[in-house]
Amino acid sequence: MTCVIAGGGPAGAVLGLILARAGVEVTLLEKHADFLRDFRGDTIHPSTLQVLDELGLGEEFHRLPHRKAHQLSLWTDRGTVRLASLRGLPGKYDYIAFVPQWDFLTLITSAAAKLPTFRMLMNAEAYDVIREDGAVRGLRYRDPSGEHEIRAALTVAADGRRSDVRRAAGLTPRELGAPMDVVWFRISRDGTDPDETFLRVSAGGLMVAINRETYWQLAYVIPKGGFDELRAGGIEALRAHVGGLLPYLRPRLGELGGFEDVSVLTVALNRLERWHRPGLLCIGDAAHAMSPVFGVGINLAVQDAVAAANLLAGSLRSGAPIPESTLHLLQRRRMWPTKVTQFAQKVAQDRLIKPALEGRVRPVPTLPDMSGVPVLSGIVRRFIGLGVRPEHVTLPI
Repeated sequence: MTCVIAGGGPAGAVLGLILARAGVEVTLLEKHADFLRDFRGDTIHPSTLQVLDELGLGEEFHRLPHRKAHQLSLWTDRGTVRLASLRGLPGKYDYIAFVPQWDFLTLITSAAAKLPTFRMLMNAEAYDVIREDGAVRGLRYRDPSGEHEIRAALTVAADGRRSDVRRAAGLTPRELGAPMDVVWFRISRDGTDPDETFLRVSAGGLMVAINRETYWQLAYVIPKGGFDELRAGGIEALRAHVGGLLPYLRPRLGELGGFEDVSVLTVALNRLERWHRPGLLCIGDAAHAMSPVFGVGINLAVQDAVAAANLLAGSLRSGAPIPESTLHLLQRRRMWPTKVTQFAQKVAQDRLIKPALEGRVRPVPTLPDMSGVPVLSGIVRRFIGLGVRPEHVTLPI
């Protein structure tokens, strides 16, 4: 085996597809039986839409049920503030597409499955690496039939922020801190509800509401480690707080029957100082866990995958050994956008989210359309839409 990838999320799936199209033999392992986990990222930004075009999947992607967001809005106690508009971005796309992540991953892995050099194993949980002569030479995984090994010239850890492969390789991320966790749940939509996806901020409360057509996917932000206290307060207290933030939902909050109807995301913001060992590379959340702020996690992961494929496909296809110095080139290329994005996320956490959760947010005055402020609007537009260093597929695929 030439390359084995642990983790069938956006980073692992996109890397597997591009490498397989370039003629590299790839096995992708996903520990779950399917991709159907409702409470995960949905935002596909213009940088990723452009990558899908480059892979010939743009039209097929847009046939999936999706919603387009051309602007970002903040709902305050005094009204709605438009923070940024993506209109005017260079390139074909000037919107964020909201698509359930399971549809996105199915699109990518279905395209890869048509290739003779690609193999995907579901229900296959990577838990350790194989070491020989000071290098990683594959991984060990378990599935319903037992424990197995796959040997490979390159092992890629793309198995998320709690990466078992990263841990087994002795790599530990540096924690940057996050003041919040997120409680996810759903409430049905009504024809009179707002149409857009938005952020709601108030003193003592913060929520994101994602329009899923027939229901709202709601992210209720709580202080870090605060779920036990929230649960101790009872479901009625949660309903009351949500109803205070989003009054139009009050008639339907009975749909939130109890805490068995919610899912908790433990938010992390961290990154590895070293993304590699001999024979091993970490990408996506395994290399840098992103905060939900700005919703860019999927897109950073996809950019890592594209950069890795561009850099490594030729050597992998030829069978040439990949020195660790080459893996370090990828880290150098992707570390700068990671640091800049995480810095911006931390500023938002410290200046907006933490004060809001502590009840220290002053009433926001009526503000002008912030998307019309010269220079600032262009910086925000490019940062959110394209990222710090957008990658493009350069391989002949």
